[in-house]
Amino acid sequence: MPLIQVNILEGRSPERKERFIREVTDLASEIFDAPEENVRVMINEMKAEHWGIAGESVKKRREK
Repeated sequence: MPLIQVNILEGRSPERKERFIREVTDLASEIFDAPEENVRVMINEMKAEHWGIAGESVKKRREK
């Protein structure tokens, strides 16, 4: 059973997340020859202050 997890920053629309789930499910099903009903997709949304790049949070980088 494929389980795909992705971490993203908050702010994407529900429609974009639904599209991502659909397309990742289709691709995983095809590549792994797995029934669609066995594919799991988990989206973890992070606040900008909880995501760091090069030693500072994305929130701080955006404020510059």
